[in-house]
Amino acid sequence: MTTQTPQIPETMRAAVLRDTEVGLQVETIRTPHPRTGEVLVKVAACGMCHSDLHVIGGAIAFPLPAVLGHEIAGTIVELGPGVEHTGLKVGQNVAGGFLMPCGQCEACSSGRDELCAPFFELNRLKGVLYDGETRLSTLEGEPVYMYSMGGLAEYAVVPATAVAPTPDNIELVPASILGCAALTGYGAVRRGADLHYGETVAVVAVGGVGTNIVQIASAFGAKQVIAIDVSDEKLAPMKGYGATATINSAKTDAREEVLRLTGGKGVDVSFEALGIPATWTTALDVLADGGRMVPIGLGAGVQTAGVEINRTVRRSQSILGSYGARTRQDLPAVVDLASEGVINYKEIVSKHFSLEQADEGYKALRDQKIQGRAVVDMSL
Repeated sequence: MTTQTPQIPETMRAAVLRDTEVGLQVETIRTPHPRTGEVLVKVAACGMCHSDLHVIGGAIAFPLPAVLGHEIAGTIVELGPGVEHTGLKVGQNVAGGFLMPCGQCEACSSGRDELCAPFFELNRLKGVLYDGETRLSTLEGEPVYMYSMGGLAEYAVVPATAVAPTPDNIELVPASILGCAALTGYGAVRRGADLHYGETVAVVAVGGVGTNIVQIASAFGAKQVIAIDVSDEKLAPMKGYGATATINSAKTDAREEVLRLTGGKGVDVSFEALGIPATWTTALDVLADGGRMVPIGLGAGVQTAGVEINRTVRRSQSILGSYGARTRQDLPAVVDLASEGVINYKEIVSKHFSLEQADEGYKALRDQKIQGRAVVDMSL
């Protein structure tokens, strides 16, 4: 038995990708409905992430037509069967996380949501949910595939495992970035690095995720947080988020400056948040002996980076990949940090686009014209 409100329309608007040469186009498609273990969210906003660009540009193969958008905030309007005892309710505001654990596989059973095999095999490769079917379709019944929950739409079906209720003091539109930009930053600091109080940190590439790493690392008690980027514009607000120093690596030798700032040691932890060889090199170059490099960024297509083997071995350095976070545990923690003012999610959102402007917004993101994070705001 489902629980629902009667105000759900039969159709909705969605930004649909049919052709990577054409880009996103708004279409009217059928409003989806949740199945077992799922909820339907009326989307207030959807964050715009670099990883969407990989699909839009064709660098990553994904079934088309598709609705992208993988971090949302909104209001639950319908519960699927089996959700009654989760505490989720119709009318509840929630943040939706991009990494949607099935809750049943071996990884999920051990609490490792970030390694959920069905998420990768079904959703990320085939654009469907865990029964092997998409929830989206055109008015004629043609399947439309889902990248995560397909958040670039007025309504989105999300597994109950991937939403966290938001308290009344959370603003819904900017809260859409909590489910990827903030969640990924939290996962990198809390899970990937296991950052300890008093350690020193460098963050290489301070876009939406990198900015969140800066403020979360500072909140976790890092002694120094050094923000590194090639853009003065991106570096300018970093001290307001908790950075103790900034370095423009296009103008200054990042390794030399980090060594100077750390008394010749380098940092205990470096985070790499872009996913290209140049930023990997920088993140490794600034590490101290025994340091931990945590790569988070995902590059377009297949990316490879060189690692100086002898230095890594002799200096006992570690490379610890971090993908997202453990959604069921960590998304509620991220929401709490935002509610308490530890994560400044509002100011990170620098641009608002309407659904009709989604393609324009992603082009601005591609052209590096977005500071922090942009969102598609369904109220516009």
